[in-house]
Parts: sequence; C-alpha cells; structure tokens
Amino acid sequence: MEAKANGPSVNAGRVMDGPTNPMVTPLLTDLYQFTMAYAYWKAGKHNDRAVFDLYFRKNPFGGEFTVFAGLEECIKLIANFKLTEEEISFICETLPGSCEEGFVKYLRNIDCSDVEVYAISEGTVVFPKVPLLRVEGPVAVVQLLETPVLNLVNFASLVATNAARHRLVAGKSKMLLEFGLRRAQGPDGAISASKYCYIGGFDATSNVAAGRLFGIPLRGTHSHAFVSSFMSPDEILERSLHRSDGSSTCEDFVSLVQSWLSKIQWSKKLGNSVGETNQSELAAFTSYALAFPNNFLALVDTYDVMRSGVPNFCAVALALNDLGYKSVGIRLDSGDLAYLSGEARKIFQIIEKEFGLPGFGKTSITASNDLNEETLDALNKQGHEVDCYGIGTYLVTCYAQAALGCVFKLVEINNQPRIKLSEDVSKVSIPCKKRCYRLYGREGYSLVDIMTGENEPCPKVGERILCRHPFNESKRAYVVPQRVEELLKCYWPGKSGKVREELPALKDIRDHCIKQLEQMRPDHIRRLNPTPYKVSVSAKLYDFIHFLWLNEAPVGELQ
Repeated sequence: MEAKANGPSVNAGRVMDGPTNPMVTPLLTDLYQFTMAYAYWKAGKHNDRAVFDLYFRKNPFGGEFTVFAGLEECIKLIANFKLTEEEISFICETLPGSCEEGFVKYLRNIDCSDVEVYAISEGTVVFPKVPLLRVEGPVAVVQLLETPVLNLVNFASLVATNAARHRLVAGKSKMLLEFGLRRAQGPDGAISASKYCYIGGFDATSNVAAGRLFGIPLRGTHSHAFVSSFMSPDEILERSLHRSDGSSTCEDFVSLVQSWLSKIQWSKKLGNSVGETNQSELAAFTSYALAFPNNFLALVDTYDVMRSGVPNFCAVALALNDLGYKSVGIRLDSGDLAYLSGEARKIFQIIEKEFGLPGFGKTSITASNDLNEETLDALNKQGHEVDCYGIGTYLVTCYAQAALGCVFKLVEINNQPRIKLSEDVSKVSIPCKKRCYRLYGREGYSLVDIMTGENEPCPKVGERILCRHPFNESKRAYVVPQRVEELLKCYWPGKSGKVREELPALKDIRDHCIKQLEQMRPDHIRRLNPTPYKVSVSAKLYDFIHFLWLNEAPVGELQ
C-alpha cells in the first residue's frame, strides 16, 4: 500500500482539500479570538498587518530534540478558512452584547487570501525558540487562526517526537508497529497518532481508517479471543489447501499439521522440551493458516508459550512449508519477553537444522504488551531475539508528557517589532520578522540554528559568523559553516506573489524525518543526558532584542 500524496487537489473549485477531521473549522477556536476580532474591528485595527511566530519553549520527554509535524493540516485549514452563515449567526449570539451589522458583513468576507505562512518543512528536527511557523496577515484574521493552528501542531509534533524516540531506542533494524487505536484519546487522537507515528519512524499501523486515509501500511493478525474460541480440530470443516503455486491440493491440511507436531514431539534435538500441546490452540492456528497461508503469524501466549504456543506454531508453519508457503512468525504479548524470545529462537534454529529448512531459524518474533521507551531500552540491555515491536498505549497517549506547549506570539505589527516580557526569561519572546538558518559542520552534523533579522545578509559557507544566546550575554561562539540551510519556506503566499512550496507525500515526510535524525550529532539525540542543541541569534538581533527589552520594560522607582 503506497502512502498518499498530500499536495493540492482540484475539488469543486477548491484550492485544496480541507483538514482530515471535519471538526477543524473556523469555530475550532477559543472565544477570546472572536471577542478580540470584534474589538479590533471596532477600533479600526482589524486590517493592521501582523506577524506571529509559533514556537515552543522546551523539548519534550526530557530530551533535546523535537520533530515538527502538523503543517499539512494547518495549510489545509488556511486554504479552506471560511465562515458559514450558521457559524456567523452562532458567533453573534455568543459574543457579549450585540454585534453590529458591519461586523457581520466583515465576518462573511473573512478568508486567508491575504495571509502568508512560512514554515519549517514537516518532519524536520526542531528546537526551542525557533519559529516552526511564521504567520503574517490582517491581525484579526491571524488571531482567529491561533488556536486551531496550535491545536494542529501541538499533539502532532509531540507524538511524532515520541515515535522518533522509540525508533532511536529500538534501532534501525527493528520493525515498529503502532497498535494504539483502542487506547487513544478518542477517534481523532487515534487517527492523528497513526499518521504522526508513521512520520516519526514507525513502519505500519493496526488502524484501518488511518491506512485508508493516509496509505500507511497495515499490520495485524488475531487476538487471544480467536485462539480461545476454538475447542478442537474437529471444528475445522474446510480442511483443504492449494499449494502456493496452484499445482496440487492438500485435501487434509489438519492431518498434515498433526503429523508435523508428532515429528517435533519426537525430535531428539528438542529433547523433552515439547510434550502435549493445547489442541484447541492448534485448531485456531490451523484455521488461521487455512485462511491466510501467505501471512501466518500466531499469537502464542494464550495458554503456555514454550509448552504449547511455539510448538503448535512450528507444526503449522512446517505444514505450510510443505505446500510452498513461508510463515511470518509469532507474537508474544506477555511474560518475560527477553527470555521467551530467546527460547523461541533456539527452537526455530534447532528445527531449521533438524529438518533442513533454510531460514526457519530467522522466523520473525514480534513483542507487544504495554511497551515503551524504558522497556525497549531494558530489552536491549538484557539481550533478546525480538524482531518487531507492537507499541500502543504509551506511544499514542504520550504518557510521559501530556503536551508540547507551543505558543503563538505577536512579533511585529505594521512593521513595528513587538516583544512579550516576563520575569521568567524563558518566556520572553524574540521580536520582529526573522529568518532562520541551520549551520552544518565538517562532519555533516548540524552545529547550531541561528535567527537573524529579515534584512540581514544570509550566513555564507566558509565565512565566520558570531552566534549569540538570545538572553545570556556570556554564551556566544564563532561558527564557520560548511553548509547553510534556510529553514522557513513559503507554504501559503497570500497576495505576495511568491512561489508556494508543495506539500510532500506522507512517506517523503517520514523519509525526511529519518534523514534529519541521521544528521544530528548522536549526543544531542541520545536517551540519557543528551547534550542541549545550540539555538542562537545574530549579533545584530541580539543587540536589538535587548534594546527593545529595555525600551518596553517600565523603570521602577525606590522611595
């Protein structure tokens, strides 16, 4: 199944399809956005040209990186931002006092045709204070976008980051499956999680709706209920199975399975490890193999993993092998995953040697059962034979951290830079319209992100540039970049006439995310005690920030 393209499509005159979730409308906002819009309109300020930055202040999960996600949904919202008559009526009924007819007329004409959006590419590794999006346009309209855009970016970036962290712990060679649908926070939480876990590096999902919407590969087999629903092999009515090449038919596949189970039980190399197995489990496995001979993967822990589940799986897998089919593997959903995976691997390897079945020793072992980062890390330290992880609750709910904490701050209005001050320095905003660059070193890793004023010259390869911490005077360093990447690109040009960046396919975003993580220095993305990544401003912007800070801060007087 191929991941679908996310780019614009022509649909009944629309520039682009709307957001995935139909609940994402102009009303998906906080009441004060509309009260401010009315106050702006009353004051004649509603068309003042404003610039807002969307950014976050701290990386999640105790780490030092974040994966930016949610851009596509933001652009789809902006492309289709229009209030209906019913929505306008509701707004007017909801606002305190009475709405003037002029404001109603203004609401009817609101759209984002004069809004410009500059953003970092979705799937990029990002850091605190650097704008993920810069939104420019009439102040009232841009304020109406604040809440829905924050909603679309916050969870998307959080869960994509969570997925990327799981990928880093699991390693490149392991397959990661997202199994979180049933535990997610509602339908939208589930759909969003499936999409953004895929961006963060997961390989597939169990969520059928997400597979259909986004083209994410689907994976899944059966549950314990399926296994325990069978009582004996006598329940299997249709017992025949064609060979994989169609050349002949095995009329009694059940008996073939039973004969292989006997061979396994009498195997001297397996010793006394295989005795009587649960026949109802064997019936369930056989039935599932008859239904899906090319995709046979068995859940082996319903009764007893080593005494029943694994031997029963092997009997069915060997019978399928006789007919030209290759089984996928087993799934462990409980118990000591490190020990059980190792013991199962030993049995697979013994069977490969004893019965001359090349590759059977490498049969895939999938593990599930409330896995998280810590579990994966512990398994790595213990040693295990797991090839694939099915991860759900802790992944999709972002159990370790509830929210990312993105903010949307005014940095310029009518070409006048603005700053938000606070006694907490981390909450002081960086004023004015900015350009953002990523500077790379000789080894190919990114060294530092730097923000400059819009009209400052671009950093040049091979030329030394002073990078300053935005607020700490003593933290500064010269950097000679070997490569310079401008981060903010135009994704919605409004009336500027600029060329709009196309929205890439989901798989391309995922590939971009994986490549981004490879370009990060390992100590920045390690799980324990990661090194903070440097985010800086140019010397000129540093001076301006502190000039504006002193200019805006009231001067106290001691009596």
